[in-house]
Amino acid sequence: MFTKKVFTSLFCGALILGLCVSGYAEGLQFQHVMNFGSEGNGPGQFKYVEDFAFDRNGNHLLVTDAAHAYVQVFDKKTAKYVTRFGGKGDEDYHLEKPEGIAISPDGNIFVADYSTGYIKKYDRNYNWILTFSDYGSEPGENIKSEFMDIYDGLLYMADAGNHRVDVFDLKGKFRFLFGGKGSDKGKMNNPEAAKVSSEGKVYVTDLKNNRVQVFTKDGKFIKSWGTKGTGPGELRVPAGLALDKHDNVFVTEIGNNRVQVFDKDGNFITSWGKKGSGNGEFGNLHGIIVDKETGWVYVADTANNRVQVFKPAN
Repeated sequence: MFTKKVFTSLFCGALILGLCVSGYAEGLQFQHVMNFGSEGNGPGQFKYVEDFAFDRNGNHLLVTDAAHAYVQVFDKKTAKYVTRFGGKGDEDYHLEKPEGIAISPDGNIFVADYSTGYIKKYDRNYNWILTFSDYGSEPGENIKSEFMDIYDGLLYMADAGNHRVDVFDLKGKFRFLFGGKGSDKGKMNNPEAAKVSSEGKVYVTDLKNNRVQVFTKDGKFIKSWGTKGTGPGELRVPAGLALDKHDNVFVTEIGNNRVQVFDKDGNFITSWGKKGSGNGEFGNLHGIIVDKETGWVYVADTANNRVQVFKPAN
């Protein structure tokens, strides 16, 4: 919940993090702003933070809370808890294990339910509208649905269990898929996130292949980068992915407990983080999102049952 401790973190975020190594973005650093959330069952508390989306107006941050089966809503500037929806149960509006989330330009909310194979659609007031997809391997079905995005009227979802990206229209109709299990170009092994740039390029964190792959919006392979390791530009179990207003690519790494930033072509810019529970320290990182208006970065610090927030320091 939003406590005095959070306010202290909000106004005393003097920790500057980042590694300046690239002439492309010389001086790029990030400063810790605040943390919010703690382990628990109450409103504003978490058990397994997964991914994020901003609402239609850009004022609220929606957070998928997998173990509690809720989507929780916060004010993006103050981290004040607003409401939550979903929760476990047998009604259409209930969820089992929400992970991926995306919001369409008209404000409708799409939630990928990892355990059931369902994608559930809610209106901007959090009322259930539609359920589509199902658990399985056939086109239009999924296993272990993960992080997703919306671009040009299409929903792109990382389908980790089938090692592919599934694409639907916003009425729930299956359109096409791309990927398939493997390590060759365009193949995947447990993709965790599919996010789309302003140019319409689909960036995928290929988790068990320790790389990021890039595709056209039609699913044609463009390029990939990353090899297994701990150095700048190397990756260990990349999970969450986000893009800023310049299409710089932010990637969370479960294996390295850090955030790395690349330009849109995969050139390393900066990184921050290490294992721990202090400010700028992480455990079992998952989702990430960048506010294109402010440049603030919201990170799912899953093992610590919280969200950490950073801002550009320069």
